[in-house]
Amino acid sequence: MVSFRDFKLNRQLFDAIADAGYEHPTAIQEKAIPAILGGQDVLGIAQTGTGKTAAYLLPLLRSLNYAQGADARALIIVPTRELSIQVGNTIKELAKYTDLRYAVIFGGQGAKDQIASIKAGIDILVASPGRYLDLYTSGHIKSKKIKFLVLDEAERLMDKSFIGQFHRILETMPQKRQNLLFSATMSDLVKKISGDLMDFPITIEIRPDLKTAETVTQAYYKIPNLRAKINLLTELLKDEKNFNKVIVFCKTKVIASNTGKYLQRLYGEDKVLVIHGNKSQQTRINSMQRFKLENVPLLITTDLAARGLDVPDVSHVVNFDTPIIYEDYVHRIGRTGRAFKTGNSITFVTAADEFHLAQIEKLIGQKIPMLKVPRNVEIPETGYDENQAMLREIDSQKRKLDPDFKGAFHVKKEPVKKFPKKKVEAKKKKRTYRK
Repeated sequence: MVSFRDFKLNRQLFDAIADAGYEHPTAIQEKAIPAILGGQDVLGIAQTGTGKTAAYLLPLLRSLNYAQGADARALIIVPTRELSIQVGNTIKELAKYTDLRYAVIFGGQGAKDQIASIKAGIDILVASPGRYLDLYTSGHIKSKKIKFLVLDEAERLMDKSFIGQFHRILETMPQKRQNLLFSATMSDLVKKISGDLMDFPITIEIRPDLKTAETVTQAYYKIPNLRAKINLLTELLKDEKNFNKVIVFCKTKVIASNTGKYLQRLYGEDKVLVIHGNKSQQTRINSMQRFKLENVPLLITTDLAARGLDVPDVSHVVNFDTPIIYEDYVHRIGRTGRAFKTGNSITFVTAADEFHLAQIEKLIGQKIPMLKVPRNVEIPETGYDENQAMLREIDSQKRKLDPDFKGAFHVKKEPVKKFPKKKVEAKKKKRTYRK
């Protein structure tokens, strides 16, 4: 079995690896670390939770070696604030026996402290695209010394909201640099952008046909409506021995907020954390730290935490709502079963979600088994508005598969009735005259 000692790292990194509890390199680490140390551009594809961050950080830290100058020599671009914080924490963990300096910058809070950390001198800069461009444009970031450009969670960086920023960031980079691109999925857009970014990259794909971690057990429940979902969730959470650290993913901020409030009334606010886009950045950071470090069993969130949340002991991920962006399913369930530990994924599927479930199974290349809803779970009738919304969604799905499909909610055009013209004699109006 390959050991970290087989790589050309230094004593400081070996000591940090031992402290972090890493016993053996994962498959992506085993293949990526030598390639990066050899100076190659690397395109790495591996499922979430397989150690991609350490796969590029360890050779990056070894190549930078020691603190030098005031300006960053490595730039790591990440799509979300949460992931930028996670990457920063991993740098802190792995570089603790070196004198290498780093800064983490992202939007959503004041830039004063972030600017100060850059001005103090750094070797590595971890940044979200928007904040990087803001500080670069205002002259706080100098990019002339950058030798390494890393794109983490590249498939998210390549969507429509980031694509313009991505090309602007490339314009700020020196021509001569080493490029590293890591992703959980290999989409056509990732392939295209990697071609624009790198000339002759080494492509490393770890089990590309199996995109969910092998350590995660997957299952789903067929459930008719929102109220039934709440009842099923509370029934499952009664098994506190097995459901001891649970992340519940909801599709909207409203559903996450309402579900969180209900569970807080049941278990207490100290046992249930809620994070979504309406929460302040500091509140989200504090909640994630509490969930990771304290004895808090429940985290209710949107896809905000689907990437960038690294908690090693999550027992279950519950997809309260089936994701309609199918790659998000991979990222959601990747929050459990991390670092070779086992985990469980449960998805609630309504009639309107069955189409999405089939697409998810197609993406991951495997069938997800269905579980029977426990008998003591109350299943209320579906309300009229909720039922109509699901029927519209089902019609929409069928229309995608068959453009000629006419569902219950299509606009029906009545045939135009033609009537024969009748001759109508104009009535003569009597005129009255005043004398």
